[in-house]
Amino acid sequence: MSETLPACPECASPHGYAMGELLVCPECGHEWSPTEQTGEAEEPDGARSAVKDAVGNILADGDTVSITRTMKVKGSPQGLKAGTKVRNIRLVPPVDGHDIDARIDGFGPMKLKSSVVKKI
Repeated sequence: MSETLPACPECASPHGYAMGELLVCPECGHEWSPTEQTGEAEEPDGARSAVKDAVGNILADGDTVSITRTMKVKGSPQGLKAGTKVRNIRLVPPVDGHDIDARIDGFGPMKLKSSVVKKI
């Protein structure tokens, strides 16, 4: 086989293999299309892909959202209740799935996942 396959975009493993029209990484299990580029190359001018809330609405910096389910907060005796409003969110690059930086009244600054909020 003379063709070399690109390294995995997730873990940079050189051991990827073709499975139908997709490439698969045996180390991390990531699947990708051989025609797609890395996130930086396909999004010029530093733009990021759209961040969507739990129901599919596109979020932007400065939006007001509400929390969709009650969550426990590490280090706090009470959690965040469903329906809590969070104003003036800021979108950040994801860290462990947390892609929203916010300040919640009564709790202070915290990171949230876009999958647990709904745009108001």
